[in-house]
Amino acid sequence: MLEIWGRPYSSNVIPVIWAANELGLDYTLQLAGGSFGKLDTEAYAQINPNRMIPAIRDGDFALWESLTIVRYLCDRYGAGTLSPSNIQTRAIADQWMEWSASRAFGPVIYLFFATVRTQPDQRDPEKIAKLRDEAHEALTLLDQHLADKAYVCGDSFTMADIPLGCVAYRYFNVEVDRPPLPNVEAWYQRLAERPAYRDHVMRHFGTNPDEWSALEKACASEGVL
Repeated sequence: MLEIWGRPYSSNVIPVIWAANELGLDYTLQLAGGSFGKLDTEAYAQINPNRMIPAIRDGDFALWESLTIVRYLCDRYGAGTLSPSNIQTRAIADQWMEWSASRAFGPVIYLFFATVRTQPDQRDPEKIAKLRDEAHEALTLLDQHLADKAYVCGDSFTMADIPLGCVAYRYFNVEVDRPPLPNVEAWYQRLAERPAYRDHVMRHFGTNPDEWSALEKACASEGVL
């Protein structure tokens, strides 16, 4: 049985959970991190010595780092589909996954924290505008890439769409004025038609600390999500 360790509302855990569900895998979600704790235990250190989430245990095999886990799951359980069999297409998938982490994720997640995770009376409009512009500048490159493609690697959904799809959900659901990105928006709508994306990425995130705490309590009561 595959075990995924982390919180289902964590930006680094969500891609792993989405990938597992796209692949139709049976797994157990071991709630860890945040209010769930467990990261400081010796048992968890055997899985991830960094004591961070996410991590997985697939039988006797343990692995950490979010996008490495996504690649592993897709390579092992989705070879020829989510993990492209053509070596050059596979390289393009890797390229955009790396780009997601190095260029797109940062401004979008900081924009998320500056809006969703900050009380309205404490938000900094100049900071928010700067982060919005940085996010738009990065995603403009993706928009150009998607001009003649349904998905990041072409006509088919692959692992390349997973980290960027998670970034896109946050970007399109923070309360800011966004310049148009027509190709990214069309791709985002295609992702929204996927059940695993709707169920595990397009989830409400708390708009204030009290609501965030309530979400974690609800998560704990659900157990395995």
